[in-house]
Amino acid sequence: MRAAFIENGKVHVGDMPEPVPAQGQALVRTHSCGMCASEAHFLHAGQNVIDLSRQFGGPYAALDFSRPFVPGHEYVGEVLDYGPGSERKVKPGRRVTSVPVMRAGGEHKVIGFSHECPGGFGELMLLDEGMLIEIPDGLEDDLAAMIEPLAVGLEHARRGHPTKEDTVLVVGCGAIGLGVIAGLRLMGIAPIIAADFHPERRQQALAMGADLAIDPREMSPYEPIAGLGGRQVNLVYENVGLPGMLQQIITSVRFDSRIVMGGYCMAPEQLYIFAAQNKRLTIHFAAGEEPQDMDLALRAIADGRIDVRPWLGERIGVNGVAAAIAAMSGPTAPVRTVVDPRLL
Repeated sequence: MRAAFIENGKVHVGDMPEPVPAQGQALVRTHSCGMCASEAHFLHAGQNVIDLSRQFGGPYAALDFSRPFVPGHEYVGEVLDYGPGSERKVKPGRRVTSVPVMRAGGEHKVIGFSHECPGGFGELMLLDEGMLIEIPDGLEDDLAAMIEPLAVGLEHARRGHPTKEDTVLVVGCGAIGLGVIAGLRLMGIAPIIAADFHPERRQQALAMGADLAIDPREMSPYEPIAGLGGRQVNLVYENVGLPGMLQQIITSVRFDSRIVMGGYCMAPEQLYIFAAQNKRLTIHFAAGEEPQDMDLALRAIADGRIDVRPWLGERIGVNGVAAAIAAMSGPTAPVRTVVDPRLL
């Protein structure tokens, strides 16, 4: 099959072996796959990510950075067939997405970060049939590919156990931060303050439901905000993933606040624990989405409650993957570039 793959920290395009489904696995032809910052992380620091997973436990420990693997975990595709002995609950020809994990065969693998389970930057994938979520006919491929990144934000939003008495700050308004805002709005939480350096992302935060979007270089989001009746944030969602962010939030928030860490930081973080203890802070560490989050993301996109169309940027084939990954961190980069591996 044709695929864009990562090998030794570089993106290549070429032929990869076609995956063969075993029991409990579906063979799926990729239609669309969103491009996540995690792919860029692996280009620049993949061996470090693998080493940390092996040292502290993590889903990337089985990867060999010198061997090719096909990334892409925000996908939608068409079921072609199943391995022998599978339940086959979703008919071939139907489109599906899933939580990007493979559990069949007693092993846990992350789709797109596995040598055995190629991701959506290739023409074919293996998905766990027990995790399949069928896509309704009226939902476009590229919108369906946004289900997974939106679901991560929805998981983070509920992980903070928000209430209508909270004043919420969302730090970082990429796809995950925007998903957090959308999830909070679905729960009826307000006010929501968004903080991001880039004006385009602040506008998107307002469109997703934030009440106020600020540049943290111009005003502190932690001080009482006159435009919100002097309210002060007590629940902070961090979606940046840079070292130093958690300590900065600890230093800035008020007594008895809650912090949800969603940013995927792979560098050591130095904390002054006493500062958090003295303020009686609660810190939640959010992770990936669960099936309930995928289901809610699908329904919310399909019925129009959450509009992710503004997230979509260029649609590219496999030959455009390397350039798109290199450009994805710029201030004017789209929230998501979509890869269709059927295209060159």
